[in-house]
Amino acid sequence: MEKIAKFWEKKNNVVRCRLCPHNCIIREGKRGLCRVRENRNGKLYTLVYASCSSANVDPIEKKPLFHFYPGSLVYSLSTVGCNLKCLHCQNYSISQALPEEAFLIDIPPDKAVEEALKSSDGIAFTYNEPTIWWEYAYDTSKIAKKHGLYTVFVTNGYINEEPLKEIAPYLDAANVDIKAMDDEFYRKIAKARLQPVLQAAKLYKELGIHLEMTYLIIPTKNDDERQIKKFIEWVLNEFGDEQVVHFTAFYPAYKMMHIPPTSLKTLIKAYEMAKQHGLKYVYLGNVPHGEYENTYCPKCGNLLIERHGFHARIAGIKNGKCSKCGAKLPIII
Repeated sequence: MEKIAKFWEKKNNVVRCRLCPHNCIIREGKRGLCRVRENRNGKLYTLVYASCSSANVDPIEKKPLFHFYPGSLVYSLSTVGCNLKCLHCQNYSISQALPEEAFLIDIPPDKAVEEALKSSDGIAFTYNEPTIWWEYAYDTSKIAKKHGLYTVFVTNGYINEEPLKEIAPYLDAANVDIKAMDDEFYRKIAKARLQPVLQAAKLYKELGIHLEMTYLIIPTKNDDERQIKKFIEWVLNEFGDEQVVHFTAFYPAYKMMHIPPTSLKTLIKAYEMAKQHGLKYVYLGNVPHGEYENTYCPKCGNLLIERHGFHARIAGIKNGKCSKCGAKLPIII
C-alpha cells in the first residue's frame, strides 16, 4: 500500500529523505537506499504502508527482550526492505526484497490491533527494519496504546532524532542491534556508520523507552577481545551496570556462508568479560545452554526468571523486587 511519507524535504523536484542517517537524495522516479521510499513528482512516498510480509505471535523473549513483560506474547509484524545491507542478514529474503517482488498482505493499523488483541499482549515491528516502516508503525502504535497493548521495535538503530522523538510516546521497548564497535565493520559489512547507531541507542534510553541491546558475535569480523571490551565499556559508561546485554551466536547466512558459527567458548568469554567489568544482566543467545538465559538477582543470586528456549517462568520476583533479599529489579512485569 502506498502513502505519502514523512520526514523529507525537496528542492526543485529532488527529494532528500530525513528518516535515517543516510539522508538519501532521491531524484524523480528513484528510491532511497531502503528501496521502499520513492520520489514521485517531487513527493516522497512509502511503498509499503500496511504491507506485511509476516504476521506471527511470538514470545517476547524471541525479540530478544528479557526484562520486559517476561512470558508475554507479542504480535509480530514485518514488511520488506532495510536501510542497511548487512552481508550476514538472517532475514535477507525480506530485508533485501523489493515490494513488487514480495508476497505482501495489507493489514491496516486498526486490523493489526484487532488481531493483536485476540492473541497477544503487544505488537512488535520486527524481522526486518521497522524504521523504514515508520508511518505504519506510528499509526499502529497510537491505536495499540489506546487499547492497552505494548509496542516494540527490534531495530538496527539507524534512525534520525526527529522520527525517533515523534514515535517515542507510543513506543514502549526496543532491542537495538549493535553490530560492532568499529566503523570500518559498519561501512564494509552493513553499508552504514557506527556513530549514528550509538547515538540512537542513547536517545532510545533518554526518551524513556525500555532498551536492551544485542551484539551478534561473528568469527573473524567483530569477535576480538578489544572490540568486545570496547562495547562493554561503552555500555557501562553510557547506560550503567543494569543495562541488559545479549551476546548471540552467528550462523552462516546470506553472503557470509563461508564464515563458521560462533563457538560457545567465544560466547562464554564475552559473557565473563562483561560480568567481570560489572554488568549485572548479561545473556547468551542462539545457544543450547539455559543457564546463560536465566535471570539471577545480582545481589543474592536468587533465580528470578527461569527460561527454557523461548519459554519464561517468573520464579523469584515479588512486587518488582527479589523475593529473597528484596533488591529492586529493573524488570517490567
